[in-house]
Amino acid sequence: MTDKDETDSSGWKSRLAAVKARFLGNWRQVRSIVANRRHRAERLHDPLPAGQRPQDILAILLLTVGIALILADIPTYPWLRSLPPGYRDLFASITDFGKSHWILWSTGLFCLGYLAFADFDRLCGRVRLTLAMIWTYAAFVFYSVALTGILALVFKWILGRARPKLYEEVGPVAFDPFILHGAYTSFPSGHSTTVAALATALALIFPTWRWLIIVLAFWTAFSRIMVGAHYPSDVVAGTLLGMTVTLFCARWMARRRLGFTLSANGSIVPIISQRSAQTGLRALWQVVTGRRSALRPAADAETAK
Repeated sequence: MTDKDETDSSGWKSRLAAVKARFLGNWRQVRSIVANRRHRAERLHDPLPAGQRPQDILAILLLTVGIALILADIPTYPWLRSLPPGYRDLFASITDFGKSHWILWSTGLFCLGYLAFADFDRLCGRVRLTLAMIWTYAAFVFYSVALTGILALVFKWILGRARPKLYEEVGPVAFDPFILHGAYTSFPSGHSTTVAALATALALIFPTWRWLIIVLAFWTAFSRIMVGAHYPSDVVAGTLLGMTVTLFCARWMARRRLGFTLSANGSIVPIISQRSAQTGLRALWQVVTGRRSALRPAADAETAK
């Protein structure tokens, strides 16, 4: 190995060591913030509002899934077969938006990259606050989608409901628990769970866009029925699972004032106002376009030297 190769190797090792040190330091700061907020949450004993208590959610699940199972599942398959093929092709073009991989990759890489490369101490206040909020919400989306996806997979393999493609063989209510076969993983719908988790998270983060997010999520989840992958009750169950878990995650964060807070009536609202968010994003855009520096003035002077 030449002297140049040794120099390059030592340079890479020092860079990796710096990245590792920064990542661990940032991660310790995140853990410290969460730990400090835990004491505040322990002092709050706000009761869950009606409709969000476990027994209420179970009642809603049993009611809606039961109605869908009895009234919608049986006629759905023959109705789908009566439709022109163009309908299936149309919904097939949007159904993949319910896959979780693009959500997990984008939010996960952003969170890891920010911890590895962001220098909190050198960033100016507004940019630091904005990036911290983006990181918090990205981590919230990642955790909600990942957790609901894992739960959906567990329920799928445990319950073992036959998919609609087996309708003519076994009917719409065939369950074979622990069969561990791909054709028996219909309940609940994994795509619908992911879509509901993402939509609930985005609706909480962007409350003024809530209805548009809900409508887009509805059609994406409904596409699972139109392409013949799931029964209506599968989609209803997946939607309720994604919404419920995400709301509990958001409430856990709100009690600690991490990205969210609880209003006077107990609803979950973003901790940052719309005006503050716009101001922060404008500052971040100015940094990206080179119209301002992301560093504090003292850090700017030190960098210039």
